[in-house]
Amino acid sequence: MIRAVVFDVGECLVDETREYGTWADWLGIPRHTFAAMFGAVIAQGRDYRDVFQEFQPGFDLYAERERRAEAGKPEHFGEEDLYPDVRDALHAMRADGLWLGIAGNQTVRAGAILRQLFSEDVDLIGTSDDWGASKPDPAFFRRVAEVVPADPGEILYVGDRVDNDLRPGAAAGMLTALVRRGPWATIQWNTDEALSLPTFRLETLLELSPKIAEFNARGR
Repeated sequence: MIRAVVFDVGECLVDETREYGTWADWLGIPRHTFAAMFGAVIAQGRDYRDVFQEFQPGFDLYAERERRAEAGKPEHFGEEDLYPDVRDALHAMRADGLWLGIAGNQTVRAGAILRQLFSEDVDLIGTSDDWGASKPDPAFFRRVAEVVPADPGEILYVGDRVDNDLRPGAAAGMLTALVRRGPWATIQWNTDEALSLPTFRLETLLELSPKIAEFNARGR
């Protein structure tokens, strides 16, 4: 049975369109050019951080984040950046009695924002900066397993990426769900792994409550 659901952040709960647009602005790159390179890098199976290297070799993402903050233009997301199904989906699963968590590759600053947005909706918020391990490192998913009060096989990890979410989550013994939104899921949606690996394939997070109820009713 599924007893706990843990969500990725970017392009699962948070629409990052505006944020990546601000990075294009920071680099002085037209937004559509930045977006085109972003998609190309993902389609090639490369690390998304290579996008910045294409425009500015030697780019240090962590250092630039600090420069943005010092310039009064820190990375930011808020209620207006949440996908429209997020609140209702969380409320439905909370009403179902499921344990809920949020865990993703995020900075300390982003973790603080997540706690402001979701502290009353979920039982745990963890970030890669908090834990010193980033997806797809198995250590990240071991940490998830340590903090969630359920066996790995009772945890459903929900994300938008085959490479960062589904593959390492399944390797850790967890069930997985792939939500179709954002650049990664859009590009990876019809790959063999995206078709065969996840427990659920979702067009919206609102599908989770009934799908989990049906799954648990079957006793699988």
